[in-house]
Amino acid sequence: MTGPLEAESVTLDLLKKKMADFAKERDWEQFHSPRNLLLALVGEVGELSEIFQWKGEVPKGLPGWKEEEKVHLGEELSDVLLYLVQLSDICGIDLGKAALRKVELNAIKYPVSKQQSQKTNNNTLFNVNNGTESG
Repeated sequence: MTGPLEAESVTLDLLKKKMADFAKERDWEQFHSPRNLLLALVGEVGELSEIFQWKGEVPKGLPGWKEEEKVHLGEELSDVLLYLVQLSDICGIDLGKAALRKVELNAIKYPVSKQQSQKTNNNTLFNVNNGTESG
């Protein structure tokens, strides 16, 4: 593998290829079953969660965070993304197409007309961003 590719556009296909090559070069393919990749993904999500664990609510843009904290966050987000890309590849799922389909399904499930009011009948706040109830 080469170093960072500043000029190259990053796509899911590029990440999939780079991760497949990385695993093949190290003879790690034998360990990359869907179950093993999922468990590795969950572990990385745990590491990502630790970064936010005691910070309370964090505003967009992470004001007040040190540069090394942002770099660490980027590394953990990348670990999650890379395992997710590998898992989808091993399972034969086109992650890009699946994600676009999910966005379309969510648009049907949560039409704009239903989102105009942020209060439901029982006074529970409605999270407009992801369609989940909170409160």
